[in-house]
Amino acid sequence: MAGTANAAGCMKGAVVGGVAGHYAGHHAVVGAVGGCIVGRHMAKKHAEEQQAAAQAAPHQQARMQ
Repeated sequence: MAGTANAAGCMKGAVVGGVAGHYAGHHAVVGAVGGCIVGRHMAKKHAEEQQAAAQAAPHQQARMQ
């Protein structure tokens, strides 16, 4: 799943970064590269948070019983 998250984050970030870079002075390629890097980082962080929450859920249910 991490590979999918990284790819999705890169694609979304590249699109947003490319558009932002284009409007910020015709630097669409630089914006796309930067957006891809940031997007991958954010997607990885989100995936790790979801995994940690999934691992914590059984422990919380056991305490409640």
